[in-house]
Amino acid sequence: MPAVYAYAPGKVILTGEHAVVYGQPAIAAPVNEVRARASVEANPKAEPGSVFIIAPDIALKTSLADLPRDHPMVTVIQGVQNALGVKRLPALTLKVSSTIPIAAGLGSGAAISVAVSRALSAFLGSPLNDEEVSRLAFETDQYYHGTPSGIDNTVISFGMLVFFMKEQPIELLTNKRDFTLVIADTGEKSHTGEVVGELRQRVQKKSERYHVIFDQIGKLTLAARRAIEHGELNQLGKLFSDNHALLRQLDVSSEKLDLLVKVALDAGALGAKLSGAGQGGNMIALVNEQDAEKIASCLKSAGAVNTIITTIPKTI
Repeated sequence: MPAVYAYAPGKVILTGEHAVVYGQPAIAAPVNEVRARASVEANPKAEPGSVFIIAPDIALKTSLADLPRDHPMVTVIQGVQNALGVKRLPALTLKVSSTIPIAAGLGSGAAISVAVSRALSAFLGSPLNDEEVSRLAFETDQYYHGTPSGIDNTVISFGMLVFFMKEQPIELLTNKRDFTLVIADTGEKSHTGEVVGELRQRVQKKSERYHVIFDQIGKLTLAARRAIEHGELNQLGKLFSDNHALLRQLDVSSEKLDLLVKVALDAGALGAKLSGAGQGGNMIALVNEQDAEKIASCLKSAGAVNTIITTIPKTI
């Protein structure tokens, strides 16, 4: 039997990060320029149930049986088994690789889970649908991040622009115009679980103050949805920058994120903000397509270790 392959894109949050954990909406988009890849192939020389995993990006080369029971790779593989009612896997080799930077706010963990779920379920003859894949990735993401919002697994599984609220039906957004983003990596690791946990502690101490900010972010995200649906890119850019100012009030930005936001705006971006957990990771700038290369160059000169230019295509 030939190897089975599956892929999953990265993601960026356009508006609403952190507030989404507290019941507010958020908007996210896939980033197809980076992706996770998983392949599954039979290993006829091994005993049934033997699963060997090779994942060089996370220095993993081991048997599934030798991993801790709460390891994310164990969680996603067992999740697929449970979803399909497979008690014992055939002997197989799972290979995982990714071009998505780790701990940078681009959804690397969720993308790996999605790719593995798709490849393994297809190998077993019963490919899981997007909703099932998203659910499994969310369960696995809980081991990476503790209390994830669910937005990463959702946008990556469906591969489309999404409007997301916890415990609400998924909404796929229509956007009237193409829009271009420049994503810039600070080079500083952003550990989502730690950042979310530290913010939660601050919220517990000053609940009223923080929930006022979350409400403002929620209203801003609703306005961003309208701007996307009507193709109002100048308005969307302003909302990006307003969102960044509110995230600074949550103390989740950093000096380098703030610097790159300023550099992007000075270079002509329509708006800019951190994307993801913050305290490192990536910022995003909404730009006119013809300015993208220039703005990316300015960001690199200011210290960004990498930039990605991506276009979200119109859907209507």
